Amino acid sequence: MKHLLFTTLGIFSLGLTIGCSGDDISTPEPTTPEPTTPPVVVTPPNPTEPEEIIGTPCENGFAGIYPCKGYDLIAHVTLEELGFPGSSGNDSWGWTDPTTNKEYAIMGTRNGTAFVDISNPVKPIVLGKLPTAANASNWRDIKVYNNHAFIVADSDTRGRAHPHGIQIFDLTKLRSVTNPPVTFTQDANFQGIQTAHNIVINEQKGYAYATGTSRSGTYRGGATFVDIKNPKNPVAAGGYGDDGYSHDAQVVTYNGPDADYAGKEIYIGSNENEIAIVDVTDKSAPKRISTLSYDDFKYAHQGWFTEDQKYFLLGDELDEQRIGVNTKTIVFDLTDLDAPLVHTEYEGPTPAIDHNGYIKDNIFYQACYTAGVRMIDISGIDGKNLSEVGFFDTYPRNDNANFNGTWNVYPYFKSENIIASNIEDGLFIIRKSKEATLSN
Repeated sequence: MKHLLFTTLGIFSLGLTIGCSGDDISTPEPTTPEPTTPPVVVTPPNPTEPEEIIGTPCENGFAGIYPCKGYDLIAHVTLEELGFPGSSGNDSWGWTDPTTNKEYAIMGTRNGTAFVDISNPVKPIVLGKLPTAANASNWRDIKVYNNHAFIVADSDTRGRAHPHGIQIFDLTKLRSVTNPPVTFTQDANFQGIQTAHNIVINEQKGYAYATGTSRSGTYRGGATFVDIKNPKNPVAAGGYGDDGYSHDAQVVTYNGPDADYAGKEIYIGSNENEIAIVDVTDKSAPKRISTLSYDDFKYAHQGWFTEDQKYFLLGDELDEQRIGVNTKTIVFDLTDLDAPLVHTEYEGPTPAIDHNGYIKDNIFYQACYTAGVRMIDISGIDGKNLSEVGFFDTYPRNDNANFNGTWNVYPYFKSENIIASNIEDGLFIIRKSKEATLSN
């Protein structure tokens, strides 16, 4: 049982360069001796960094205190070290500086956003924080476009709307931080919305979509469109609310199997009880293409296209609690956008709730709250064959169907380092084990 193992294993001490100190507000770690397993060696993304980077290997099912399979722990940064003692974590995203090739982790918390230089991933440097633009909120979401971070927050901790808007932060300012950590200020703020649950960006077109906006607003909880081609001067560009509240979405310039929509800008909303597929090419006249629900829906939360844009993998956030199933992913066949079909369902090995998931190559990286980050091989998706091939559990206490643990995962760094944000315990940097051959 995982909670028993948690109390008997020590954690390898990781190097962390920060400019603040204090007591750790996360669950205290045990003081048993450090493991004697050999260090992991990974290659840094920046040629100016040391040739070898040391981490904690996944051996015999654990990396220190953390259950794992095929993925090593490179570093861990607590919420206090991020500059937010007493807070809680939420979303995360990444940025790679196109000039220096340095990689940065961006992590949201209840009280603001932290920026971490992870170009030497075993020695992450907390560069500073951007305080929230309004009240504290448990829900913050971040995306990146043209070297700027776009940050939204939902209602505050008492459920009240507040004028947060979309914070816009110029990430190139991170290059010049010489005495971290610092407190940053926003470079702009789009006030065409007050709150939003999520923000998505189609980088090819330069448009942001704030989703989960006010249910009493113009778009009834749907999406507000924002032209961000000039990041510091965002411009309202319309919206869509005909299919109700849109909790999260993905927007792509379509290059999938349905030739009728080649080159169109396609929005897929995870809309509580269904997915909604919308042509948003013309911002002044978005057009519903189709909607589709599925059996035993409880809350259609978030989903992601496969890279060929043939399938869409959706997580339902409440079915694990309300039905009692293991982590379930619904796979939609979108070969015909006008007539989507449920292709198959995949159930994971634990009862944990799935939250956000993203696809890179043939791996679906799924943030599963108490069960951490799960890596699912989808190369056999045509034949309805999905299988878990690896995991790293940032919440060793249990795998229960509760809202604790891993909120988000970002797998898109060129270095192949992966970041995961944890509600109670902050930022984790993990990486596929050098010798691992992932298989079911």
